Amino acid sequence: MRLLSKKRGQKVLRRVSRLSEAATASTEEHIKENFLKRLSHVGDVRLFVLEWGLLVFALFMLALTQSFWFANSYSVDAYISGGTYTEATLGKVNSLNPLFASTNSEKTISKLLFLGLTGSDSSGHVGNVLASSVRSDASGKVWTVKLRDGLKWSDGEDLTNADVLFTAELIKNPSVVSNFSSNLNRVAVREDTSGNLVFELPSSYADFASALDFPILPKHILENIDPATLLESAFSSTPVSSGPFAYNASQVVGTAGESIVYLSANKYYYKSLPKVKSFVVHAYTSAEEIKLALNSGAVSATAELLPTDAADISARTVYEKQTKINSGVFLFMNTKSGILKSKSLRKAIQTGLDIAELRTLIGDEPALDYPILKSQLSLDEWPALPARDFDAAKAAVESVDNRHLSLVTINTGYFPALAEDLAAQLEALGFSVTVDQYEPGQEFVVNVIANRAYDVLLYEVDLGANPDLLVYYHSSQASQNGLNLSNYNSSVADELILSARETADEETQKSKYEAFLRRWLEDAPAIGLYQVNMSYYFDRNVKTFSEDNALVVPTDRFADVEYWATEKVAKNRTP
Repeated sequence: MRLLSKKRGQKVLRRVSRLSEAATASTEEHIKENFLKRLSHVGDVRLFVLEWGLLVFALFMLALTQSFWFANSYSVDAYISGGTYTEATLGKVNSLNPLFASTNSEKTISKLLFLGLTGSDSSGHVGNVLASSVRSDASGKVWTVKLRDGLKWSDGEDLTNADVLFTAELIKNPSVVSNFSSNLNRVAVREDTSGNLVFELPSSYADFASALDFPILPKHILENIDPATLLESAFSSTPVSSGPFAYNASQVVGTAGESIVYLSANKYYYKSLPKVKSFVVHAYTSAEEIKLALNSGAVSATAELLPTDAADISARTVYEKQTKINSGVFLFMNTKSGILKSKSLRKAIQTGLDIAELRTLIGDEPALDYPILKSQLSLDEWPALPARDFDAAKAAVESVDNRHLSLVTINTGYFPALAEDLAAQLEALGFSVTVDQYEPGQEFVVNVIANRAYDVLLYEVDLGANPDLLVYYHSSQASQNGLNLSNYNSSVADELILSARETADEETQKSKYEAFLRRWLEDAPAIGLYQVNMSYYFDRNVKTFSEDNALVVPTDRFADVEYWATEKVAKNRTP
């Protein structure tokens, strides 16, 4: 039986083998007869072959396109955690201590590393940050602040009331020349029996919550440091922070002052951990270097360029968006020393300058005629501006013997061009003018701003979320630690400023501010030029702040920095 099965199997295999050989021979003959022998005739039907080839290619591309279209219809790019965001900033990094931040580079780093009790949110309003609650008594003189629970420094130590009290004393110390000195001028700070912080003001201030936006420093690191040497301490180069990022390392590039500061996501940040794993601040010394970095893709974004710089950005992946900020550029005239103690000469400058001509140098920046933004104060009718009278102004200047003016500004942005035009106009009025341009930084603040070493200062100042004229025009701020840059001293103006700050009644406040504006125009301590727009150039592949965000100062763009991202993947859409 087994032998019979074996023979049948061999017969089947032989039959299959014969059929296979026959099929192979038939196929070879078919190919030879119908393809190889006809290749010589391809030239006669080349157009027909080309058409069929194109048709097959078109069908292939259509199928490929359809597959991509279907893929995009059910997937979307989503940003994920990880990656590095690199921002180009302008100005040297001389210190990482936020109390001394003066250059744009230092201010950017300060905002990423340190938090205040309050701060501007994405709507442009003052909100709580380290504070869980801020409230005042009926008089508006006593403010009680409670810290959030569980706050920590980037080294894991607890952030407590002791840190706030320590920082407040540092800011008020006359040996510490800080931009935040005016926030706590004549303010007493203590801790009550309930564990709350209590701020006692010399007079009522309805908007004191906005003054609590000063950076808090760690007492456990700095308590044994002499305040006079705080700027030179190790903390100023390797800080411990409370913000969304923690200090990692620094690198000096070349000898011209360029540097790179590396930050990493702070795992102790009281909000959610930032999406970007690291944030790099590349501090350049010129706008031209920043343009090159953007075009080469070396940086993700920058807030340092002007709208007119868009023509120099050749990288197709770089977009620009503009956001108005609550900052203004003014001509501050020193009313305490020099020839501009004379009100008649200040008025001559006020009515003799062609402000419209100066504004042609600044592109589309909004005009600013007053020390308060029209978005901050709703008046039915703003005080009339003095009419220009060049001839009368020139006659007033020529009536005095000493006509020399020192004009001071910084060497960035529109300021050099504005200073040149301004000097020419002042000379046309009969003044002799010396122009000095400084690099912005702590040295400029200490040696020029604090000492009021100028007759005319062309400078930008922050105007705040809400109007507050005390900082720049109250006589109490006409000191080295204050920011009354005109050394303006008027008892009438002082009373109007204080009474406007004290009331929470909108109509009363409006009437006080309107009266102050009339006095300000009459005394001419300063001349408004323009409100500032911030141009933000960024790579379209990164996620940055929303265009809907309202910014009080440029660094408010970091209000939602924990959601910024650089890494993304394709994810299926939810049905």
